[in-house]
Amino acid sequence: MKFAIDFFPILLFFGAFKLYDIYMATGVLMAATVLQMVIIWMRERRLMPMQKATLVLILLFGTLTLALHDERFIKWKPTVLYGAMAIALALALWVFKKNFLKMLLGAQLNLPVPIWNRLNVAWVLYCLFMAAINGYVAAYFTTEAWVNFKLWGYVFPIVFLIAQGLYISPHLKSDEPAA
Repeated sequence: MKFAIDFFPILLFFGAFKLYDIYMATGVLMAATVLQMVIIWMRERRLMPMQKATLVLILLFGTLTLALHDERFIKWKPTVLYGAMAIALALALWVFKKNFLKMLLGAQLNLPVPIWNRLNVAWVLYCLFMAAINGYVAAYFTTEAWVNFKLWGYVFPIVFLIAQGLYISPHLKSDEPAA
């Protein structure tokens, strides 16, 4: 169910683009993201900071796209979001000496501090990579190629999350007592 909630806005965006155009797709994305956040709020009674940022940026860049009839705004939204995430994670770790990932997930995962720090750096690098690749595709490819990239580019986060899981699994402490 969570998978469907996470991915239905991009699937609806892709479908609306294929059936209509980038402007209809942008409106659909905006509406689907609002609905997505309402569903998450109803299930969890809160939105994570990342979810709030995503909602605000989609509504902001979507509104600019529609009001100015300029597709560049919606195409650059992921670059801005990933860039902001990379900056926030890096500043938190290296300037404020706080590990945002540990603060966010520490109750669910019991990992050594060095592992948390490496994960944080991995997320900074991943976000920079995603910002750069989206920016490149948005700047140098057609809108149709960018939309296709948005759909098929979901392989990047899936691979990153699997690799992250493989990396942390040996460091997870078991709740079961040793025999």
